[in-house]
Amino acid sequence: MTHVSQHGETATPDPKTLTTGDGETIAYHHHPGRGPGILFCGGFMSDMTGTKALTLEAFAKDRGQAFTRFDYRGHGQSSGAFRDGTIGKWKGDALAVFDQVTSGPVIVVGSSMGGWIALLLALARPDRIAGLIGIAAAPDFTEDLMWAEFEEDIRQKLLHDRVYYEPSEYSEEPYTITMDLIEEGRDHLIMRGAIPIQAPVRLLHGMRDSSVPHRLSVLLAERLETDDVQVRLVKDGDHRLSTDRDLNLLTAAVGELS
Repeated sequence: MTHVSQHGETATPDPKTLTTGDGETIAYHHHPGRGPGILFCGGFMSDMTGTKALTLEAFAKDRGQAFTRFDYRGHGQSSGAFRDGTIGKWKGDALAVFDQVTSGPVIVVGSSMGGWIALLLALARPDRIAGLIGIAAAPDFTEDLMWAEFEEDIRQKLLHDRVYYEPSEYSEEPYTITMDLIEEGRDHLIMRGAIPIQAPVRLLHGMRDSSVPHRLSVLLAERLETDDVQVRLVKDGDHRLSTDRDLNLLTAAVGELS
């Protein structure tokens, strides 16, 4: 399972910050504008300076639409160590930004792990969700794409050492996978039955994604209770979905819901 951000340049000098209930500092950028606002949730070991986040920011600015991007704890410009993070903690960071920075109806866009976070946000704040967009969404990935796929020797290493460093095809830095991440992730699994979300959902997925199988988006569409779900498969698309064509599909999906 890989989760990657392509780093771009941003003209915004310094992010704003908020402090979570447990004392972490979450960095974010927010541009006010009309509703529905857009909140971008990044992926595992990603940050808010990736191509998709900045493309959506520019798109929102052109439309006079509110937009927010942020870094989870242990990511980017936020405080904390990555290896101390869990799905629950990262969900909490997203909720803090959602509650304290955004207002009114919000379209939540989630990339890879961010797709799982977006779904958890929608379950926690259903009345304020105007729509959800998943980009190679990876709900339950800690259990189904990590633990279930690991060879026995890796499982034993995790059980013994509590940490495993998985080589990355996108970066020289390996992915840090902790047993805490795996175990705590089990408290947030949502793909085991119907998912009581009623908001419209658009799921974009590359069929050449070697990190998150595109069949997961099809299964997610089946699990969601809302009938307003569309899955858009890109036959030659990879996990990043960051070509100009892919980004146009993304902004079109946001435009459709707003």
